[in-house]
Amino acid sequence: MQRFKGKFALITGGTNGMGFATAQQFINEGGTAIITGRSEETVNNALEKLGKDAFGIVSDAGKMKDLLALQSEVKKYTETIDMVFANAGFGKFSPIENVDEDLFDELFNVLVKGSFFTVQQMLPLMKSGSSVIFNTSVATEIAMPNFSIYSAAKSAVQSFINTFATELTERRIRVNGISPGHIKTNIFNNTGLNSEQIDEAVKNIISTIPFKRQGDPSEIANVVLFLASDEASYIHGMEIKVDAGISVVR
Repeated sequence: MQRFKGKFALITGGTNGMGFATAQQFINEGGTAIITGRSEETVNNALEKLGKDAFGIVSDAGKMKDLLALQSEVKKYTETIDMVFANAGFGKFSPIENVDEDLFDELFNVLVKGSFFTVQQMLPLMKSGSSVIFNTSVATEIAMPNFSIYSAAKSAVQSFINTFATELTERRIRVNGISPGHIKTNIFNNTGLNSEQIDEAVKNIISTIPFKRQGDPSEIANVVLFLASDEASYIHGMEIKVDAGISVVR
């Protein structure tokens, strides 16, 4: 299929995991992907794999300077954006009593401020028929120990789906979200856990998933690109759970 022939997507956090898989599939379906990442090395590594129909921007979603420069950086490659996938983020988890201001600010800066201002800065480049997709989390539906700040930040992103959809309806820009469950990504890399501890955490998580496996990033990409496509032209202000039913199956 060539659903996105001649179209451009901005995918933040597109150097690995769900963002990378989405960029890869968007390109496979005829589009051009602009990805962001926090380091030149990770951006360049991703671009080597994505090929000639990808461009990269070194940009930290938690820094206002980078966010406010995003529009001018994107305009080096295109004057219009057809899809924004506000995906950049990571997980840090801590018991309530161990949370400090730095952890609180770090997560809210990247997940909340980053998502908001990424979309704000792209709006002048978006025309009628374009699409915004926010990346939320199953953590907004399931209470998990040590997730208090992460869940709160993702809940704020979740709220953007309704408010942005309401405000952008007149411009015919569709706004939706995806709520991933436990997906094979590097979400634990910034937690301070070693590889054995990460493996143990993943093992414990898998036992709670109805399908007894983690999701693949491509399974998220499939839903993101469905929401961005003409096939979803009547879907607006919605959040789709892609979590193997963990949020509803007991």
